[in-house]
Amino acid sequence: MENDHIIALTATSERPAGSMSGYAMLIVLFLAILGDVYGIASLGGDGGFGSLGVVVVSTLAFILVMPGFYMLQPNQAAAITLFGEYKGTDRVTGLRWTWPWMGKKKISVRANNFISDKIKVNDLRGNPIEIAAQIVWRVVDTAQALFDVDDYKQFVRVQVEAAIRTIGSRYPYDDFTHQEVTLRGNHEEVGGALRKELIARLAVAGITVDECGFTHLAYAQEIAGAMLRRQQAQAVVAARKTLVEGAVGMVEMALDALSEKNVVKLDDERRAAMVSNLMVVLCGERDTQPVVNTGTLYQ
Repeated sequence: MENDHIIALTATSERPAGSMSGYAMLIVLFLAILGDVYGIASLGGDGGFGSLGVVVVSTLAFILVMPGFYMLQPNQAAAITLFGEYKGTDRVTGLRWTWPWMGKKKISVRANNFISDKIKVNDLRGNPIEIAAQIVWRVVDTAQALFDVDDYKQFVRVQVEAAIRTIGSRYPYDDFTHQEVTLRGNHEEVGGALRKELIARLAVAGITVDECGFTHLAYAQEIAGAMLRRQQAQAVVAARKTLVEGAVGMVEMALDALSEKNVVKLDDERRAAMVSNLMVVLCGERDTQPVVNTGTLYQ
């Protein structure tokens, strides 16, 4: 609670700046130029001190107005400061004007795309994996981005790497039993968790994340071969399990149908032989060869 209170006191919040349209000030600048021209022309005649006063006032007005112009493009803002003190942010596009002694620092509020480097992380089970992510971020609070962190772009890069490591260690890479949320099998859920983690980390810099997702996800090279063989073995076991369960069901259904319709009466030995033959036929990987039995089961 104490740390949260300190952050709340030191955080800078964006507010509108006291600037104005530059087009109106262009008229003032044009009038100042006309006044200079008129005053200088009148000095050659009998204008006297009146013409000199016009020249002085027009020149001062020109000096005062000219440095205050600045231009803002769409999705661009300017933070206005006075001797280092933040006074507000101007987000109005076009030609703008403020007092010449006010500092102006422009910042883009457009969406930025960042693709991280491949990072080696240990997943939930301790297996080393490689992860890279793509992040779409933008500045939503210009005051926090400029004054609460030293370099907000470098801050984004560092926090993205930290968030990827956190999410990568929170989930297992894969799970053939489908009992857990995994990095490989639950892209939307894991991507949502990564976005939530990034938003929480970047909030101090006035930055939000619009979209994120993994661009690379694989086992590290030192265990890739072994994990591939493990995946293949687990897949074979899972397939065999499904095949056997289906075969048992089909054998049970066949025996029940034969008994209900009284096609043939089977004792325990004949039933066991039929079950064995049906299981061989249903579970075998090769085509079965029919054998015609000309005798009986006991001869």
